[in-house]
Amino acid sequence: MASLGNWTIIFEDKKILKQSRVDGFDYVINDDTFWNQSKFSNIWAIHYGTSVSTDEVEYRDETPHSSFADANIGDISQFIDKWDSAHLAKLQSDWDGDNVDGESEADKIARIGARPTSYSS
Repeated sequence: MASLGNWTIIFEDKKILKQSRVDGFDYVINDDTFWNQSKFSNIWAIHYGTSVSTDEVEYRDETPHSSFADANIGDISQFIDKWDSAHLAKLQSDWDGDNVDGESEADKIARIGARPTSYSS
């Protein structure tokens, strides 16, 4: 892996990483139907959002690295949408777990804001 992109997808681990100082997390996406699509069968990893256009997709075999567009596997949004869903679930879980004894829901909302209902990268 020669460069670090804004997004890194590691197929073996079923992991999508967002490289961000603000909300950079990685999530394992347990969705075999998604990962087992034939268009992904030879892909080892993807780096998206790099300045190195020839080193964005790495293959499992001897196929030379290619750009994301040349890999012909669809749009990056298919990975970002999975990450956004996982991140929203984390934000909601964090909100649900941030409780103070005796605090009403209105007090909780005043203290930390409303429970997140959406997230978009």
